[in-house]
Amino acid sequence: MPQQTPAIKSIESAVQDVPGWTPLDQLYSLFMLGMSTSGLEGDILELGSWCGRSAIALGFAARLGKGTKVHCVDLFPEKSDWYENKDGSYSFKVTIGGKVFEAYHEQTVWKEPFERDIVPVYDRDPSLLKTFQKCIADQGLQDVVTPFRGDLELFSSQAPKNFRCKLAFIDGDHSYEAVCSDIARVERHLVPGGWICFDDAFSSYDGVNQAITDKIINSPRYEMAQQLTRKLFVARLIG
Repeated sequence: MPQQTPAIKSIESAVQDVPGWTPLDQLYSLFMLGMSTSGLEGDILELGSWCGRSAIALGFAARLGKGTKVHCVDLFPEKSDWYENKDGSYSFKVTIGGKVFEAYHEQTVWKEPFERDIVPVYDRDPSLLKTFQKCIADQGLQDVVTPFRGDLELFSSQAPKNFRCKLAFIDGDHSYEAVCSDIARVERHLVPGGWICFDDAFSSYDGVNQAITDKIINSPRYEMAQQLTRKLFVARLIG
């Protein structure tokens, strides 16, 4: 990312051909939050990466921090992992390390958006992980951004015992129980002064909204809790 070019312009250019739903204002907000953590210990953790739009923005911030890494946790379903439900919606099921993971039950994907937004991704490559890696490499971020195929529980079990993060961006399973679980796992690694961020906050998902309300807004452990953009909510762990 050229230092003389406005960051928002660099981000916009970098993600213009990267499939996904994260809008530019949210990407810029994540970038700025990432920059703000440069004086803290730890890395950046993302849960839910898809093709890498937000990972690129976070990667740009991490690269400026010199030494910060971005760990991107996602199930990275293959094309063959998707199936159509009886009601016409789509979900996927993947097996990783002998464990079965299912997704898109809380977030309903109907036929029209599936064919419009998801099928074209697999027309590029039947492997979502390879698409992610290419999008990251196209921006020269392959030494900064590292994908991890699995969920947050699996990542935490394999991460070093001293793993710490200074920013976590959560966009995983949208059920109340899952979001609460993800918050609890992130809190094991989040350093004081670090940011916890949520996608799809206070938009269309009651489980996400209630989990944020119960575990973040009503918690004395967080400060500067704020909806930053249409669907991005952030808060800082009190130092």
